[in-house]
Amino acid sequence: MNLRVLDILEDTTVDGPGFRTSIYLAGCRHRCPGCHNPESWNEGGGEEVSVDELMRVIVNDPFAHVTLSGGDPLLQASGCAELARRVKTETDKTIWCYTGYTWEQLLAEGDTGVMSLLQNLDVLVDGPFVQALRNTDLLFRGSSNQRLIDVQKSLHAGEVVPWER
Repeated sequence: MNLRVLDILEDTTVDGPGFRTSIYLAGCRHRCPGCHNPESWNEGGGEEVSVDELMRVIVNDPFAHVTLSGGDPLLQASGCAELARRVKTETDKTIWCYTGYTWEQLLAEGDTGVMSLLQNLDVLVDGPFVQALRNTDLLFRGSSNQRLIDVQKSLHAGEVVPWER
């Protein structure tokens, strides 16, 4: 299985706690005004990279956890779900994912790829970037409407449970 990848940043510290391997995926339909990465909007951008190759990069950095960003990784939910499943079964790394969709939208849609991805995520940063709500003091997000969601606790509780550092 392949994913359209714009970039892979190893040992970054801005996309979640600690060192992270951040995988920036191509494609975003939200087109948020003020987006810090508008070149990621093109769904045909970047290059195809296999899940196997992404796993090699992830495993070769024993100290970095994983972040899926973009663009919006949920446009490639099935491929991201396969990658997340492998990360969880083959490593002890945490996985964060950024999306412009809200938690409520994702659950209401019930897409099987999205639901499979959620089963293997630790934290979801949800919601579109809203320039009027931009706040550079926020932890790991750009605007105050975005939430840091503890995915596994939220799935178990049936409601959003905020991630706590």
